[in-house]
Amino acid sequence: MNMPKQQKTAISPRRDENYPEWYQQVLLAADLAEHAPVRGCMVIKPWGYALWENMQKILDVKFKETGHQNAYFPLFIPLSYFQKEAQLVDGFAKECAVVTHHRLEVGKDGKLVPAGPLEEPLIVRPTSEMIIGEMFSKWVSSYRDLPLLINQWANVVRWEMRTRLFLRTAEFLWQEGHTAHATREEAVEETVRMIDIYEEFVQKKLAMPVIKGEKTPGERFPGATSTYTIEMMMQDCKALQGGTSHFLGQTFAKSSEIKFQDPAGNLLHAWTTSWAVTTRLIGALVMTHSDDDGLVLPPKIAPVHVVIIPVIHKEETRQEVMGYCHSLAGEMRHLLYDGKPVCVKVDDRDMRGGDKSWSWIKKGVPIRLEIGPRDIAQDQLLLMRRDKPHRETLPLSRGSLVAKLCEILDDIQDALYTKALAFREKNTRKIDSKEEFYAFFTSKDQDGIYGGFAYSHWSGEASVEEKVKEDLGVTIRCIPLDGEEEEGVCVISGKKSQRRVIYAKAY
Repeated sequence: MNMPKQQKTAISPRRDENYPEWYQQVLLAADLAEHAPVRGCMVIKPWGYALWENMQKILDVKFKETGHQNAYFPLFIPLSYFQKEAQLVDGFAKECAVVTHHRLEVGKDGKLVPAGPLEEPLIVRPTSEMIIGEMFSKWVSSYRDLPLLINQWANVVRWEMRTRLFLRTAEFLWQEGHTAHATREEAVEETVRMIDIYEEFVQKKLAMPVIKGEKTPGERFPGATSTYTIEMMMQDCKALQGGTSHFLGQTFAKSSEIKFQDPAGNLLHAWTTSWAVTTRLIGALVMTHSDDDGLVLPPKIAPVHVVIIPVIHKEETRQEVMGYCHSLAGEMRHLLYDGKPVCVKVDDRDMRGGDKSWSWIKKGVPIRLEIGPRDIAQDQLLLMRRDKPHRETLPLSRGSLVAKLCEILDDIQDALYTKALAFREKNTRKIDSKEEFYAFFTSKDQDGIYGGFAYSHWSGEASVEEKVKEDLGVTIRCIPLDGEEEEGVCVISGKKSQRRVIYAKAY
């Protein structure tokens, strides 16, 4: 972040000049997504969607390993279903898109106008608790039907006023899990199990350190008894919520009449959960690892692990170089990395080698190889890692390259995680005075950044949350699950406190 002003970079502006615009330019340079003609929506391009597909594949296996099955539920939810749960209405009412007509007609001025009003308005799915609850009430009648463990991969619509690609759009992709259980204990266990799965996935596959914790009552999902979250620090020191898991108690079971008969013949309400991650994780990935030359991808989620760029200055060397590159690519594809074949791309496009190389730098491919006749003759291939400066090379023989490739990919993965963790630790501070707390979030550090994560005591009062949000734009991101009880004094109110929480500005 404290890069010398004179250094030229592929992305302009740099992070230290204009972080929000830098983020947008990285997305465009990496060809991940772009704004759609529809207000607040985005087009996810093939490279961006390949990232989402890789996330889907990994998580889908994890979900099925824990007994969940995939299903699909309607995009449209009758208004009457939505109104069954007052807290859900309060939480999402301002973000709902509503369908009120079922056809178009040509008006007097020749323009199409809505016609055929619906008997009941339909809400375009902002979340599916109520429609899934309606179906669960039909599927569950006995304790033998439980637990019911369902997941769906879908899109949702939340009519956001201020949008930003991947982080906050009117329509986005996600998975949402919904489960029903016979006992409170089983439902709580499920809630914690799923946030643990998210934590493991984000840390081990996306190389992003997370803080796992519980949301305060003011930050919970509407209608939930408790909400668990994973929070991550971006390179501008703001927090980003990476995924949530909600213990819904019996709130939605009562709204939707999800009842079952227990072994003794008693008719009881089920206990339910819901949990989700979204395409926001792609934005998190960009903001955590990328640099001023573009996207940087952890190997375990990258669509391509290695790109080979043939260097052909004379037409008579083309056949030799191309044959060698394809032969090497085939050899590497027989290797398994993280349980899957290594993905290798030979870039044979008819364009300048420098342009090819920079296009892959901007896309974040972990390893680049530029191979020409001299490299082949000397059996010395120059390997370039995306997590290193773009001019830095590692010379390897073909045999050594193939033998060490997976080890190098692992080293890149670990290095990205270590770097992100070190950044978070550097910008996390224990703060015990109100003066220091306010200064932390209003004064720039040497890198021009305001704040970070403040690890401070909280009295448990909603008024404290309201004050820091109004004064500083700061919220309590979570009550860390690994935090120990520690008597202290609330940094804002001065009242007694039993533990510290994470305060931060957030997306």
